[in-house]
Amino acid sequence: MKDNGNGKSRSIDFKEIIDDHILTTVDTPLRSDAFKIDEELKIELIEKNFKEIMHILGLDLSDESLKDTPQRVAKMYVKEIFNGLNPENKPQPTLFENKFKFNEMLIEKNITIYSYCEHHFVPIIGKAHIAYFPKNHVIGLSKLNRIAQYYAKRPQVQERLTMQIANDLKDTLQTDDVAVLIDADHLCVASRGVNDVNSSTITSSYNGKFLNDETRKEFLSHVRSA
Repeated sequence: MKDNGNGKSRSIDFKEIIDDHILTTVDTPLRSDAFKIDEELKIELIEKNFKEIMHILGLDLSDESLKDTPQRVAKMYVKEIFNGLNPENKPQPTLFENKFKFNEMLIEKNITIYSYCEHHFVPIIGKAHIAYFPKNHVIGLSKLNRIAQYYAKRPQVQERLTMQIANDLKDTLQTDDVAVLIDADHLCVASRGVNDVNSSTITSSYNGKFLNDETRKEFLSHVRSA
């Protein structure tokens, strides 16, 4: 384990291969006019440009199998795999009063993560594990999954994804006692470059009570259990 230098979160690396990159900001880099055109126009423009990419690659777009690919890709980008870019798609948290005064660690583990590397636009596939100590409210369990998947559905680097999930939950739950750990395979490592299919990358954000060694060990023991 190692401290990231700000005293608020720590990072654990079990086995990893990371392409050379710099995490420029915790916020996803977006232009100020990113949502001034509607989704249908975005689909139309992406379809047109993806068709050109396919043409440059030498593909025959009159082929039955390929002719609708530009539109399929465009709709997939806007409606599915990158719909987490649009703040209108952000899940609204369902909070419940903590009537039972439950104040122990609450963990949602093995949340499926499908994201896309912002450097090569190929998949990042893994699991997220989220924990927090409730105060006045608890959050609906499915919302932990939805929050994680919302931030995953955009071009990402894993470090940013981890921090975005943690920051959102701290704001939503009004507590610093939040931990997020992601273990993921990067196809930009497995399917190109070094072609290493055996490595995975682990990132974590530990805050509040999770900066305590024993609390962190308890969280990790639950994550590693069957």
